Amino acid sequence: MTRPIFIAPICTPFVARLTPLRNVTRARPSSSRRSSHLLAVSAPDRPSTDTASLSLPRNSRNEPWVEQRSRPRRNRKTDGMRDMVRENLVLPCNLVYPLFIHDETHAEDIAVMPGCQRHSQASMLREVGEALALGVRHVILFPKIAEDLKSNHAHECYNPDGLVPRAVAAIKERFGSQVSVWTDVALDPYSDQGHDGVVSEDGNGDGGCGRILNDVTVDMLCRQALCHARAGADIVAPSDMMDGRVGAIRDALDADGFTDVSIVAYTAKYASAFYGPFRGALDSAPRATSRAPQNKRTYQMDPGNYREALLEASLDVGEGADMLMVKPGVPYLDIIRALHDNTDLPISAYHVSGEYAMLKAAAERGWIDEREAVLETLLCLKRAGATSILTYYAKQAAAWMQGSRR
Repeated sequence: MTRPIFIAPICTPFVARLTPLRNVTRARPSSSRRSSHLLAVSAPDRPSTDTASLSLPRNSRNEPWVEQRSRPRRNRKTDGMRDMVRENLVLPCNLVYPLFIHDETHAEDIAVMPGCQRHSQASMLREVGEALALGVRHVILFPKIAEDLKSNHAHECYNPDGLVPRAVAAIKERFGSQVSVWTDVALDPYSDQGHDGVVSEDGNGDGGCGRILNDVTVDMLCRQALCHARAGADIVAPSDMMDGRVGAIRDALDADGFTDVSIVAYTAKYASAFYGPFRGALDSAPRATSRAPQNKRTYQMDPGNYREALLEASLDVGEGADMLMVKPGVPYLDIIRALHDNTDLPISAYHVSGEYAMLKAAAERGWIDEREAVLETLLCLKRAGATSILTYYAKQAAAWMQGSRR
């Protein structure tokens, strides 16, 4: 007598697959079903010690079987598979290395940012060379200016013999086009008020304080950008958040023949609590003696705002920005994605000093694996839409990437 051939069902209805197992009563497949399964593989019964699996059907090997053809884990099973299907990858060429510089003959550790220093010109050049050897080809300079050079109008910011122009010229002389030099365009390192702009003499601003004078400040920023371009800067990055400054800087650069100098606009720079260590490193926080408010909320963006970032982006695009920046990074992944999805320009993300300091502190206490946490953080910024990432971990992360297996 010919035994009937049992053919397994092609698919299980979707709703049935989603039904919790505790609400489903399944009969264990008979031995005849197992022996006549399409695979037609005979295997000895394997007693299960896991009572939770008893409600699942069994395969031809008498093993628990979730009847599911699509199994995403198959694309995660080996290093080779994971590498092949990875959607986003951070490389050293995506990183921009922020460097603090000062007008001293020695490097100086920054207590609030372990692993970072205020560099002399000699140590700056060594640091740039070491980063370049690891594939990091972009640096951005942040100066700590001597107190006696600071003023409300920040005239030192466009001194052709100043700290930043000399540093730019030295890097370009040593490394040429191998290294792209970015410069910060803002007045706060040069201001005796600790603000990104010129402070008014009146008390007509927020809370009866002095105002940050937008157009007067933009005039100074144009002078600063031109000074940096003349020294050899490849990219100027206005971080001040004054209205209209991108267009004014673009016009000033173009009129002076610097049509190739790029502008990375700090498009969505939020009035964030994550900037503290940076301001300590440069002594660039609002001064207690300032006529202006003790915060930067009249020009930096409100952390509660999303649509405003799209407005800022549309203005910067129209004014000639080459890239748009979001600052801070990880707390504002949604803003990075918004700018990525709503503009055609590359997006830059600033992994700021507070984020860096928190990772360092947790790692020093043994609470996280620093390498894994940092590389994951940078990958998340890239996944959100960032093309370039400014991070104090740039050199260290690039070294980790040399042998990284995720």
